[in-house]
Amino acid sequence: MLEALNECLSPERVRTDPDSLAHWGRDWTRSFPVAPRAVVFPESAAELQALVRLANRERIALVPSGGRTGLSGGAVAGNGEVVVSFDRMNRIVGFEPADRLVTCQAGVVTQALQQFAAEAGLFYPVDFASAGSSQIGGNIATNAGGIKVIRYGMTREWIAGLRVVTGAGELIDCNRGLVKNATGYDLRHLFIGSEGTLGFVVEADVRLAAPPEPQVVMVLGVPRFRDILAVLAHFQGRLTLSAFEFFSELALTKVTAHRDLPRPLAQAEAFYALLEFDERMLDAASDCFEHCMAEGWVTDGVLSQSETQAQNLWQLREGISESIAAYTPYKNDLSVRVSRMPAFLDGIDALVGERYPDFEICWYGHIGDGNLHLNILKPAALSQEAFYERCHAISPEIFARVAALNGSISAEHGVGLLKRDFLDFSRSPAEIALLRSLKGVFDPNGIMNPGKLLAP
Repeated sequence: MLEALNECLSPERVRTDPDSLAHWGRDWTRSFPVAPRAVVFPESAAELQALVRLANRERIALVPSGGRTGLSGGAVAGNGEVVVSFDRMNRIVGFEPADRLVTCQAGVVTQALQQFAAEAGLFYPVDFASAGSSQIGGNIATNAGGIKVIRYGMTREWIAGLRVVTGAGELIDCNRGLVKNATGYDLRHLFIGSEGTLGFVVEADVRLAAPPEPQVVMVLGVPRFRDILAVLAHFQGRLTLSAFEFFSELALTKVTAHRDLPRPLAQAEAFYALLEFDERMLDAASDCFEHCMAEGWVTDGVLSQSETQAQNLWQLREGISESIAAYTPYKNDLSVRVSRMPAFLDGIDALVGERYPDFEICWYGHIGDGNLHLNILKPAALSQEAFYERCHAISPEIFARVAALNGSISAEHGVGLLKRDFLDFSRSPAEIALLRSLKGVFDPNGIMNPGKLLAP
């Protein structure tokens, strides 16, 4: 196999040393074994096609590797696969100002695309805490969301075209960056969110937006979770929000300690809401705040007075995942309709509290688009294996509650390995059968990220 790989790529772009296998063979999950056979670094679509054709001949499984910031095990290679890293396919290869369209390779880091857009006087709005290391190909593979979905939507909204190498080794060009294209099935959208199971993204045509107006950040203390929805509805009735996030007191405690940040408010509350909006709407926002105070929904608040203070307030939300990483949390990324969130949170909180009274539960999420992140923190005395087994055992009960509310077991992190066996809580048998059929069409020999999303 190594001889064949070296025929496709130069030897220095094929690695088999233990450190490389461990580094590129995993993502941010730490609950799955890591055991790839090799890591390869293609630099072009032609090289990737050669690799896929080799993999089909030799029946070698391939696992795509971007920034490895995933939280569902979608980039884990645990069964002798060859990891295909896109680290060397990291160039911005074209820009059309008239179209506001930038063409970039799959390995371009999200933050690099954001910086390119800013230098061109434009804006790439898909943003999240891992933007400094995640890659565009991975964002597309999971249809990444983040902190500004309430205003700008998911990654899918910004992908105008894709070049993809399918599991059969074919290079296909989907949509070609067009705004209008009424020529049948839009294959681009099959690959967005497919987690590399149908093909590997080579290049993407990414839409850019006009730069936003100056933004203001507000953090509010909210005693009762259900009142967060009243706050959201009232603010949305008066102004356009760029973000509406929430986090619990435990999440705030962890992030302020980890990053040595001051608490935003003098009084602790059970929950906090973080809002971002255009500076010109400041008067309307102030009126909304006063109304929320009068209704008893909010007890206190703070408003950013500078860009630096706004960034510091954002750290309270964006730093949470990093601050709890040392607890190796068992993560659940769930979504329901916004209107159903209070009942959902109350039910899940009671369930987890009853089953695991010795575990800390850390809540945060993108409340404005119905996305909750449930993080169960591992006690120091409990082994990782035992902790994972205990948490995994309750997942069916959690997902049953999600299904009862017509929600999703994965809002933005993908299915990967972590939720593969629970897919039927969000997809019907008929849908899963169609997904398998599509897998067979695009990847007839089952070499593309096998075992992810769909159970073998």
